Amino acid sequence: MILIDGKKVSSEIRLELKQKVDNLKAEGKSVPGLVTILVGENPASKSYVSSKAKACEEIGFLSKVEKLPETTTEEELLSVVQSYNTNPDYHGILVQLPVPKQINESKIIDAIAPEKDVDGFHPISVGNLVIGNDTFFPCTPAGIQELLKRYKIETKGKHVVVVGRSNIVGKPIANIMLQKKEFANAIVTVCHSAASDLKQYTLSADILIAAIGVPNFIKADMVKEGTVVIDVGINRVEDSTQARGYRIVGDVDFENVAPKTSFITPVPGGVGPMTIAMLLQNTFKAYLKSGK
Repeated sequence: MILIDGKKVSSEIRLELKQKVDNLKAEGKSVPGLVTILVGENPASKSYVSSKAKACEEIGFLSKVEKLPETTTEEELLSVVQSYNTNPDYHGILVQLPVPKQINESKIIDAIAPEKDVDGFHPISVGNLVIGNDTFFPCTPAGIQELLKRYKIETKGKHVVVVGRSNIVGKPIANIMLQKKEFANAIVTVCHSAASDLKQYTLSADILIAAIGVPNFIKADMVKEGTVVIDVGINRVEDSTQARGYRIVGDVDFENVAPKTSFITPVPGGVGPMTIAMLLQNTFKAYLKSGK
């Protein structure tokens, strides 16, 4: 069993990007810019935004966090998004989700200029992904593919079983793995809560991707020997032995599943760190596409 180290791969990507930014600066060129728009005081969202801004600064991107109050109207947020659509200094726009209930999330995503959609959620980006055109992939699924690539895990003709069908992970990773491209070209099955016998699908997986948000859901008897297991889950479970009163676990019963696998991602430290790394990579791509 080989542990897939997302922290290590994420650090490698950041270093590669920092070198590219240093080269741009040495040539007297502008650098990639990312604006993150945060509406309200959601503690998890504030933490994510802070991590993204810090990562940008570390590698030399222009970074801005636009903080808006919880009472912000949909019209006000649309106006802020539009102002960055036309701002040449910022190549990527990210609106931290969820947004407060008075705002229609889909309208906000639709309002972001597709060429600045570094989250990969705009319908145009999604459509291009499905067709197989060059586009921005959503960051977590892109991170999963990058891990498979960096660990040289064969995907061609392999059976990839995705458990979960969210627009953020399940659907996009299924579409990514279907592409007739390197580190994809797989046979893909998407499973979800409507499956009467989930186990029959998971047992046939060569690569199992768990993205359902249920702690320790995937058990050892659901995985065949030698499977590659990618655990996307980040769940808080109560733990009185921890000072904070909880610990983070994945969707996979790691302790019992790991011995059966050929490769497995831990939680934390697996897929999680890749999300911000791929956001940075998407922002750099947007910068290059802008022709600056």
